[in-house]
Amino acid sequence: MFDIGFWELSLIAVVALLVIGPERLPKVARTAGLWVGKARSIVNSVKADIDREIAAEELKKTLEQQAKSSGLHDIIEETRSIGEETRQSLAEAEQQQQLNDTPTSVSDSEATESKPHDQAG
Repeated sequence: MFDIGFWELSLIAVVALLVIGPERLPKVARTAGLWVGKARSIVNSVKADIDREIAAEELKKTLEQQAKSSGLHDIIEETRSIGEETRQSLAEAEQQQQLNDTPTSVSDSEATESKPHDQAG
């Protein structure tokens, strides 16, 4: 904040000792220290609030950019469509498996109908 060195503090202490006097100097120094401490805590509190607001704003911008990006939505939709296709394929495979597992009997009429077809082909 301020660049105050040893000699500047010494000069302020000598001037304060001359102006205030040795009897009241400890009380004034204590009061000044309390005020400086309160000022520092207020400044640190304001800095922390500003940092939190900046972080929240950056997070909000990032979320908006991600929401606007179509890449994420495309991936989600593509995943959903692949999942739906997979479900349909599995259902069809299960139906096919059930048809293959059930015994089928060929009737005489079907057998005679298929014979002329086989001979023509």
